[in-house]
Amino acid sequence: MTKKEKAQYIITELERLYPETPVPLDHTDAYTLLIAVLLSAQCTDVRVNQITPSLFKRANNPFDMVKLTVEEIREIIKPCGLSPQKSKAIFVLSQMLIEKYDGIVPSEMELLEEFPGVGHKTASVVVSQMFGIPAFPVDTHIHRLLTRWGITNGKNVVQTEKDAKRLFPIQYWNKLHLQIIFYGREYSPARSPKMEVDYITRTIGTKAALAELKE
Repeated sequence: MTKKEKAQYIITELERLYPETPVPLDHTDAYTLLIAVLLSAQCTDVRVNQITPSLFKRANNPFDMVKLTVEEIREIIKPCGLSPQKSKAIFVLSQMLIEKYDGIVPSEMELLEEFPGVGHKTASVVVSQMFGIPAFPVDTHIHRLLTRWGITNGKNVVQTEKDAKRLFPIQYWNKLHLQIIFYGREYSPARSPKMEVDYITRTIGTKAALAELKE
C-alpha cells in the first residue's frame, strides 16, 4: 500500500468503528476544556475526569479561579501529577484571560499558545473540538500509531503532525485524531499489542510494528 492508500484505509476503518467521537475529557465550555486538556499532560483522561468536578465546583470560569490561591488549586489537582507547575499555569492563565480577553477563551492557535501550560497540542485540541477549526492534535498515542502504520517516520510529533495533515484530507482531521486515540486504547496498546486484535497494524503496519505484534 502507498501512504495515501493507507490513509484512506485508516479513515474507512475508523469511521466504521467510531462513527461518534465524544471528547474524552468532561467539560462544559471552552474554558473548562482548556483546563482539562492542560491537566491531562502526563495524566490519564480518566484521572482528569475524576478531579475536574471538584475543581470546577469551586471555579469553572477564570473569574472564580483567580479567587483561589495557587496552593488551593494545587491541592485539588495534585492526583494529576505536575501539580506545582499546573496550578501556577491555571492561575496565571486565568488572570491573562481576564486582563486580555475579558475572560473569553480565544479561538486562535497563536493566542492560545501564549498562555502558560498551553502548548501546540493543547491549543490544537481546543480549537478543533471547541471551535470546529481544522487541526490535527498529535499526542504520544497518535504519534505511536501513525508510526506503526507507516504514515510517518516517527522522528517527532512535529513531523508526525505535518505528515498527517499532508495525507489525511482536512475535513477528517478533527474527528480522526480522536478516532485514532480510541483505536489505540481499545486495539493497539503501547505494550504487547495482540495480532488477533490489532487488525489495522496487521494489515498496514511497518515491518517493525508487525514484529512487535504478539500471537
